[in-house]
Amino acid sequence: MKLSQFKFNLPEELIAQHPAERRDESRMMVVDRKTGEISHHIFKEIINYFDDGDIFVFNDTMIFPARLYGNKEKTGARIEVFLLRELNAEHKLWDVLVEPARKIRIGNKLYFGDDESMVAEVIDNTTSRGRTLRFLYDGPHDEFKEALFKLGQTPLPAYITREPTADDAERYQTIFAAKEGAVVAPAAGLHFSRELLKRLEIKGIKQEYLTVHSGLGNYREIDVEDLTKHRMDSEEIDVTPRLVEAVNAAKDNGHKVCAVGTSVLRGIATAVSMGGHMKTYTGWTNKFIFPPYEFTVTNALVSNFHLPQSTMLMMVAAFGGYDLIMKAYETAVKEGYRFGVYGDAMLVI
Repeated sequence: MKLSQFKFNLPEELIAQHPAERRDESRMMVVDRKTGEISHHIFKEIINYFDDGDIFVFNDTMIFPARLYGNKEKTGARIEVFLLRELNAEHKLWDVLVEPARKIRIGNKLYFGDDESMVAEVIDNTTSRGRTLRFLYDGPHDEFKEALFKLGQTPLPAYITREPTADDAERYQTIFAAKEGAVVAPAAGLHFSRELLKRLEIKGIKQEYLTVHSGLGNYREIDVEDLTKHRMDSEEIDVTPRLVEAVNAAKDNGHKVCAVGTSVLRGIATAVSMGGHMKTYTGWTNKFIFPPYEFTVTNALVSNFHLPQSTMLMMVAAFGGYDLIMKAYETAVKEGYRFGVYGDAMLVI
């Protein structure tokens, strides 16, 4: 497959800038892989497509307030610092992106907060834009993290052009978020409300979790036409014995295994063993999925509508079939579906 095959015309006004008023009342397109039928619904109607014994697999990663602004020593220049991941808790080392990168050198100090009480020193240049910062803070680690995160903003993607609000701190987070580490929200999971999860439970539909700490690589532009030459950024992943047991049992008993989001789809595919079952896995994944690809565990997928030429769109096309998914996206544009992390949903069955 070529990058250009995933290009489509997306009017800017269809990129959602705000979440739906209620999590479970976004629109939902249902795409049937067997019949090719495309139908239109409200998200909470998803329960009608699943039965007792089916299983939903969610990503329980938790977003942290990763974007903060500091001032460079001496010049006072405003620097955006995007926290990617903590490298060392004891020494308070963080892998970060800085903007503008050209103004930052090893040894520079950055000051954060109105009183500039949080100080960091640049100790390494890891990429053209990436840096390693050491935060100079004398208190205990928990106290440091709390102080650091108070300075941060919700890391909304660049296509949301407004400033983050207090509402985003709640809505750019799933209600089941439990394990801190992501800077990109698992968008499909944002549609699930407590009421909907309870209704699924009452119907006997199981809910299990894996963890994928999604990073900015999801939004990085692909700069090669030949997709086999693209390399995904590695992301931390945890597939537990409990999840493996539940998914394998559902599969063996002929039930649906539904991945909620492309991060889950990728996580399950990373942990597939011989014979089409799941195995436990803790570590990193840089698996890049694009058509054609055979999924041996997942047989249903919930996803948002993704932007042109994105790796997430490619994963959905690999699952649903390239022609059908691109037709569905064409329909979504015509019907005015909302795209992006705060947009509407697609169920592929």
